[in-house]
Parts: sequence; C-alpha cells; structure tokens
Amino acid sequence: QVQLVESGGGLVQAGGSLRLSCAASGSIFSIATMAWFRQAPGNERDLVAQITTGGSINYAESVKGRFTISRDNAKNTLYLQMNNLKPEDTAVYYCFASRIMSPFFRYWGQGTQVTVSS
Repeated sequence: QVQLVESGGGLVQAGGSLRLSCAASGSIFSIATMAWFRQAPGNERDLVAQITTGGSINYAESVKGRFTISRDNAKNTLYLQMNNLKPEDTAVYYCFASRIMSPFFRYWGQGTQVTVSS
C-alpha cells in the first residue's frame, strides 16, 4: 500500500514563504516521477512542478522563479519551496507519484491547504 502524505501548508501573507513536504511510504519513490498539483475552488487541478527520476524539472509559467521542487530519494520525500507567495497561489496542493512504464502506477496525496492573504 502506497501513501503520500503532504505537510507544510498554512496561512501566510503575500510575499512570504512556505515549504511543502510529501512523504511517501512503500517502495515506489525512487522509480516515480513526482509532481505537485494545485486546485483552487471552482478550478481544475493544475500541474505546478514536476521532477523525474533523472532530475529533470519543469514548472508552470506562473511559478517559475518563485517555486523550487526537489526530491530526497534517501528520505522518500518530495519538497516544494514556495517563495514570494501571491494571493493567486491560494489552493489545495497535492503530491502526485506516477510511472508510465512497467510497473505502472499513479498515486495522489490527500492535499494540504495553502492560503495567501493580501
């Protein structure tokens, strides 16, 4: 059974910072592409940042230069450092693990709320 558990969300003022963590149980972390998605009320769930097993990274345009994704395979943990936060970053942030070759899998975390006040 694989579980992804996010932490680190909260309330912060605009311009502030937060660091999200996603701890993965099971043995899939080192072979998974890991990503952060976010979903604001009334909106679709959108990709924020992704990091592959080889360390290739891509970001949504809206967070480039402000957010940094990283992974620690020894700790089975994914991170998202969020700086210069804006009210439009307010959303539930979800951790996502996937693999598109055998063994195939897709797992979601339960989400953590990030609220940025103006």
